Parts: sequence; C-alpha cells; structure tokens
Amino acid sequence: MGIEGLAPSGSLLLIGILLDAAFGDPQIRLHPVRLIGDTLRLFERLLRRAGLDGYAGGCVLFLLLATVWVVLPSIAIYGLYIRHATLGSIAHVFSVFILFAMRDLVDHVRAVRRAARQGELKSTHAAIAMLVGRDASRMDIAACRRASIESLSESFVDGFLSPLFWYVIAGLPGLFLFKIASTMDSMVGYKTERYLRFGWCGARLDDVLNFIPARLAWILLGLSALPYRGLSVARGWRIGFRQHSVLPGPNPGWSEATMAGVLRRRLIGPIWKDGVLVTDVWVGDPSDAPAGTDADVGNALKVSILAACVSTLVAVFVLSP
Repeated sequence: MGIEGLAPSGSLLLIGILLDAAFGDPQIRLHPVRLIGDTLRLFERLLRRAGLDGYAGGCVLFLLLATVWVVLPSIAIYGLYIRHATLGSIAHVFSVFILFAMRDLVDHVRAVRRAARQGELKSTHAAIAMLVGRDASRMDIAACRRASIESLSESFVDGFLSPLFWYVIAGLPGLFLFKIASTMDSMVGYKTERYLRFGWCGARLDDVLNFIPARLAWILLGLSALPYRGLSVARGWRIGFRQHSVLPGPNPGWSEATMAGVLRRRLIGPIWKDGVLVTDVWVGDPSDAPAGTDADVGNALKVSILAACVSTLVAVFVLSP
C-alpha cells in the first residue's frame, strides 16, 4: 500500500463507499466532522484572545487543524498498520466510510421528496431546512423540490466527488485535509465583518480543493444523463459551460448549471435569507420550465447516483495494480 495504511487503495476505497451506501453517515456524537468543528471553535476562541483575528489568524487556524486532524490521525493509522495490518486496514476503511456523505445527501433529498409527494408544506419546509440555509417559509412545494435539486448538485461535489478526488491523489491524508478545508469554509468562510479576513484561508483553500472536482462534475453529471430518456447530455454540458459563472464562487455553478441543462429545467430562482431577497437569477435554458415536479427530483437523484457510481469505478480502476 505504499506508505503503510495511508496510501490510496482501490479495494479499501470500494469497501468504505459501499458501507456508506448501505448504512449512511453514522449519527454519533464523536463523529470526526463534529470533532473537527469542536476543535475549530476552541482554536478560534484561543486565537482571537491572542489578537490573531485577521488573515494570519485564519492561516494559523488551518495549521493547527491540519496538525490535529491530518498529521496525528495519519501517524496513528500508520502506526496501527505497522503493528497489525488488518487493524490498520479496518481503520482505513472506517475513515473512508465516515468521511464520505453521498448516502446521507441522497436520504435528505428523498425526505424532501416524500414530504412534497404528500403535499405537506410544513413537513416539506422542515425537510428542506436540513439541506439549505434559506427562508423556507417563503417557499412553495415546487421551490422546495428545486432547492433539493440544487443542494444535491452542489453537494455531489463537496460531499462526494472532491473527497474521492483527493483520496485518489493523496490517500487518507488528502481526504483528511479536504474535510478540514470544507469544515473551515462552512464554519468561518463568511463574507461578514467578523469572518471576512479570519475566514479567508478556509474559504480560499476550499475553492482550490474543489476547483478540479467541480469541473469533473460537469463531465460526469452530463455523461450520466445518457441512459435516461428525456434528459440531455448535450444541453447539460452546454448550459454548464456557459452559465457556471452565474452563481457566486468559482465552483458551485458547474454542477448546478449542468444539472439544469441535463434536466431541461431552470434552477435557482428567488431565494430569501433572513427576510432579504438575496438572488432571483435562474440557470438553465430560458425556454425550459422551472424545475419543481416530483419527476425532476427523481431524475436528479438518478443522474447523481449514477455519476457517483461511475466516478467510484473510475477511481478503483485508476488505483488498481
């Protein structure tokens, strides 16, 4: 396995992803992502007390988190593998299993779909609130379905494809590093007075680590429409390429605009947050209807799941001896 217990392995990767597909994300208090978040909050308090609340503080925060959640776990798994290869391999598989989140994402989207099918607006609002941070009270059922498709498209990249990409490139340390960047971006990567400078390192690192996977998603999501009647590979690639810059940031637009094209539907539309209309732009062909039907959500799920399967098989093939 190269660096014992840490290097990427096609067989261990496949086992870990199949466990995620079968059981989903373990809902445990000592989940590594929760622990990373707890550690981040502790370090943030200490750094701010020390006066490191600007760009330098954000960079120090990354270095501290990388030490605790990349270096130390890597040393531990390496040492375990050296002493007992089977236990080291189990730790490797468990790390993959617990740090991929495709099943959890699919389950959340399915929860929105079930509630919307029953026509229960309150339940649909509760389900969509688990996926997006916008004012659900202003959304009808069609808007909730549309938001679930948008979240599925974006999270396919940062919840599955990017972890997969960095695992293939750098094994478990690459996977751990990506999760740190993703957690930093979600917790401190805001353009507010408090976090504009302190969160800069995490936000930019997350942009860099998602840059290539986001563009791979353009290819994969488009290609994954091929088996399904009524969906369009060509329109997905065309809309994704032309409209990816409509969304803020260098990465989210690639998967969301591609999904709009694939489905032959428009996505985004009016979004309210904290009582303020933050955007009313649309992505997709202007001649297409807005997404919002049960079939639209079903098609988005089929495309995303197939794209996850294809990318997993490609990764396993690349890593095979």
